[in-house]
Amino acid sequence: MRTSTTMKPFPQLFAGLTVLSLSLFGSAFVAGSAIRDFKAANDVLVVTGSAKKPIRADYIILSFSLSSQEPTARDAYQSLKSQIQRVKTYLKQKQVPDNAITLSAISNYAIPQRGYNGVETGKVLGYRLSQRFEIRSDDVEKYAELSQDLNELIEQGININVSAPQYLYTKLSQLRVEMVAEATKDAKARAEAIAKTTGNQVGIVRSAKTGVFQITSRHSTAVSDYGIYDTSSLEKDITAVVSVQFSLE
Repeated sequence: MRTSTTMKPFPQLFAGLTVLSLSLFGSAFVAGSAIRDFKAANDVLVVTGSAKKPIRADYIILSFSLSSQEPTARDAYQSLKSQIQRVKTYLKQKQVPDNAITLSAISNYAIPQRGYNGVETGKVLGYRLSQRFEIRSDDVEKYAELSQDLNELIEQGININVSAPQYLYTKLSQLRVEMVAEATKDAKARAEAIAKTTGNQVGIVRSAKTGVFQITSRHSTAVSDYGIYDTSSLEKDITAVVSVQFSLE
């Protein structure tokens, strides 16, 4: 009777240990799966892709100014007015339409007399007036040539100062989308090449970050953290850079 009484708790103890073992095994399995899932979720590859495309400016801004300097403001104005009329006639001969020309307000500057010590004496030596012209057009070749021809007006006694033309590209918004797509393709190709060496495969895109665009003169290597927009060159290159984070499988 004592023996049977003593042996009775053992089946219950064995069952309890079995349940505990299964629970620990199940917890370990779940923890292991969680670790594997966490590792897979954090296996990523960050690659930078780029795309470059040549473009040609399709819009031009041509600026130049006329000036006159005379002892009196009235004489300076008359001289400037005469120059303006002659330049307008010249532009008409060059078949420049009136609606392409913008004239700024005339600036007037009194030239002070200065003593030997550089201090102004309160007297005025003369007046300098200037008038700025601006021509905007999508006929780039025509006005690029005109920017060179304008200097011949100097031989006609006209005080003209011609600024370097600004060459712009008006389809940037559409081109940016295309360039980002090309840069992303380049990033994926680079990611696949890297993953192949490690025996992995490139999965989905986790995130992507677009860098600044660089619009430079043709074949230039200039780069800026804030981006570049060159307006001095007719022929340009546009470069897009994208940083893409891929998952690895």
